[in-house]
Amino acid sequence: MAAVLSYESLVHAVAGAVGSVTAMTVFFPLDTARLRLQVDEKRKSKTTHMVLMEIIKEEGLLAPYRGWFPVISSLCCSNFVYFYTFNSLKAVWVKGQHSTTGKDLAVGFVAGVVNVLLTTPLWVVNTRLKLQGAKFRNEDIVPTNYKGILDAFHQIMRDEGILALWNGTFPSLLLVFNPAIQFMFYEGLKRQLLKRRVQLSSLDVFVIGAIAKAIATTVTYPMQTLQSILRFGRHRLNPENRTLGSLRNVLYLLHQRVRRFGVMGLYKGLEAKLLQTVLTAALMFLVYEKLTAATFTVMGLKSGRRR
Repeated sequence: MAAVLSYESLVHAVAGAVGSVTAMTVFFPLDTARLRLQVDEKRKSKTTHMVLMEIIKEEGLLAPYRGWFPVISSLCCSNFVYFYTFNSLKAVWVKGQHSTTGKDLAVGFVAGVVNVLLTTPLWVVNTRLKLQGAKFRNEDIVPTNYKGILDAFHQIMRDEGILALWNGTFPSLLLVFNPAIQFMFYEGLKRQLLKRRVQLSSLDVFVIGAIAKAIATTVTYPMQTLQSILRFGRHRLNPENRTLGSLRNVLYLLHQRVRRFGVMGLYKGLEAKLLQTVLTAALMFLVYEKLTAATFTVMGLKSGRRR
């Protein structure tokens, strides 16, 4: 229990949250382009820069940053939960010994499940807010009118039921392998580099963070596409004209996506996602490592990272 409630776990959680917020703010327009490509299937533009140019032209200069606050709020909470859980579990399991690739994957998976169950409602709301006011090519998308985060929560629960706040939980639970794989490769590459040098440079951290995220994103991207569509939840299912909003539609979405666009339809927006997520993860890990190291140095403590 002492390890779970330790000061070290809190430092890692705060540093992870700050790192993710910093990185996402810098690369937020890329995430906007990725989300449009995933949700608006009839958009003809296929490249990131073309989608961003269309958004700016049609919706204004600040449109790529629409929904920044709810996304950043959700990301801050999500990464705080993930980093705290990951480092607490690792402290309990490893107990001062050297970690292994298998242990990193298992701890990352459990931390991901905890994170999904606690923070999915925040991501559902921020996806809705981020796409509100967007100009879609797909006429099956139902528009929304939310006044803010609290109003979005209220309307979703009133009109769709409280379980709608957990739309996309099934693919999200499958996607816990994304951060688990990411952390497994990150920790593994870091251990290998530390065998040959005393400490890592900023470039080392940036590169291994980018490599780890690129692998994790490519492997899990089809489920990320379904996750985005389910969280948005404003498509209609024909012919009944029902609104998407339950986990039972995962297989339906998968079948329809492949039937209409082929297997590559599941990878629509991958370029934007890789560009955004790899750069964001690399910068996040860089800020995270520097902030934790600086904090432990100021407090006169040794880093609590278990290797």
